[in-house]
Amino acid sequence: MEKLEFECYTLSPLDGRYGFIKDELKDYFSEYGLVKYRVYVEIKWLKFLIENIECDVLSQFNKEDLPKIEAISNNFNYESFKAIKTIEQTTRHDVKAVEYFIDAQLRELGFDFLQSFVHIGCTSEDINNTSYASMIRDGLNNVWLKKAHEFADIIDELATKYQNVAMLAHTHGQPATPTTIGKEFKVYAYRLNESIKNIESIAIKAKFNGATGNYSAIGTPFPNIDWPATCQRFVEEYLGLTFNPLTTQIESHDYTCHILDGIRHFNNVLVDLDVDMWLYISMEYFKQIPVKGEVGSSTMPHKVNPIRFENSEANIDMSNNICMALSNKLPKSRMQRDLSDSSSQRNLGLAFGYSLQAINETKNGLAKCVINEEKLAADLNEKWEVLAEPIQTMLRKYGIADAYDQLKALTRGKNISKEAIIEFANGLEVLSEEDRATLVNMTPASYIGVADKLVDIKVK
Repeated sequence: MEKLEFECYTLSPLDGRYGFIKDELKDYFSEYGLVKYRVYVEIKWLKFLIENIECDVLSQFNKEDLPKIEAISNNFNYESFKAIKTIEQTTRHDVKAVEYFIDAQLRELGFDFLQSFVHIGCTSEDINNTSYASMIRDGLNNVWLKKAHEFADIIDELATKYQNVAMLAHTHGQPATPTTIGKEFKVYAYRLNESIKNIESIAIKAKFNGATGNYSAIGTPFPNIDWPATCQRFVEEYLGLTFNPLTTQIESHDYTCHILDGIRHFNNVLVDLDVDMWLYISMEYFKQIPVKGEVGSSTMPHKVNPIRFENSEANIDMSNNICMALSNKLPKSRMQRDLSDSSSQRNLGLAFGYSLQAINETKNGLAKCVINEEKLAADLNEKWEVLAEPIQTMLRKYGIADAYDQLKALTRGKNISKEAIIEFANGLEVLSEEDRATLVNMTPASYIGVADKLVDIKVK
């Protein structure tokens, strides 16, 4: 089936229109990825037992042959996946199908005697929770966090690029104390990096303790082994995850919720930037570079619409809604286990995928934007009333109790000219010559405080 024909029948845009996102995540959050990680965990468990548990059966195995067993996982491919899915048609149990697949592989290798140790002491959730933990760890580190860091770096670079470009600020949609474009980008760079740090600080946890979390099955044939300590070693040293020592049949999913909440917060910072850029474009503070051949409207030829920021906003809504749905569902399980979390977890990739698409859309939108220096300068020059703030603050220095009210009477709800502001400042006899000169020589464009210097703050 050719690409276009495939795309026309997909239900999710992440599989069709935004298929490149699927290509980045498919090794982690697809059905193929889940099955691959299940094989990975089962083989790691068998290797762990061979290397660490004294038993007559395991002692028959020559440890020099371990690479042959590890190859079952390392060489996993589509044919392996297809074989497991064929077995599942009979078992109607996806984890058991993995176990039988590994049994068959061991027989082919001449290691039939190891079959009884495949999945020994495990419940399906021991395999599933470690598989999902490994998927989330790898998908997060190799794809999502990488893209999030790259995007935060782009925003930081824009902050430096526009470090000294003054802009009229707006609070409550009204003209306010001027700032710089660079400083406003720096705020977002800081927020994005803080959000990323929060996600990176979350320990990805896993359990490996049997049907109801008490090591009952594995402890029966091997009663003299400290299984909590042994399984902790397996989870941490062999799988590279953080051990959860207290669970029911399932790992509690709390860390997953924290990660999803972290992604949702990153998304919300991103959409805040999207909305600001949309507004700045509508105010003509930024111009969009037309792309040859691109159409902005089916009827209005002049249009260059900020569609990338709008698309980002839509994809963030999708990601956030999935994050919230999973974060609300996953921590809840009836008594020791119900299966509703299993169906929910299969949608993890969508939360990551729509967030990644939003990042791409915003990045592409920013690439089309350039500052409109003429408009920025014109708006600053039309709003001399914003200097009422520094003038009344200067008067307070001299003990003028009604300084605020004087400037309120002069400027509130009015467009004040440069000449009127200078005339008022020159008439303030209470001021020293130096302070009067400071006010007389001040312009809206120069009244930016230390905005330009704030850009130099390190955000990583």
